[in-house]
Amino acid sequence: MTALPPLSRPIRIHGLTDADAACSAAADLGVPLLLVSAPGAAASAGAGWFREVIARAAARHPSVAMTAVLDCADRPGDALGALSAGVDVILFTGRTDVAERLADIAAQRGSSLLTALPEGLDLRAVRDLRRACRDWLSRQDDGHVTE
Repeated sequence: MTALPPLSRPIRIHGLTDADAACSAAADLGVPLLLVSAPGAAASAGAGWFREVIARAAARHPSVAMTAVLDCADRPGDALGALSAGVDVILFTGRTDVAERLADIAAQRGSSLLTALPEGLDLRAVRDLRRACRDWLSRQDDGHVTE
């Protein structure tokens, strides 16, 4: 299973508008970005949707070093489907023995599997997306904002 980059500050996205706002903020700050789909999005939106949203955001913001994670919840079938669809990083929160098997499959495909993430910023009900992302990404572990 894959470890996250140090000081990861995940941002949960629900569409291209969210991804663009997060990418813009990351570009402004010159920081890497960890985008995560909505919880269980592999089942509701699908791997193809997520892959396309990420591809478009990456094309619009080529300077941003981005890691994108599709949340498959505890559904191994969704995790396998995401891997088959070419998603590079998935989050699986199901049983440990299943996660170990999925991690092996992911590694064989050149993908990664995570079993947990630190708390992140969820953009679902945020009005000023870019400002929220900028504030979140510029915050240090101690809660202070750096500029």
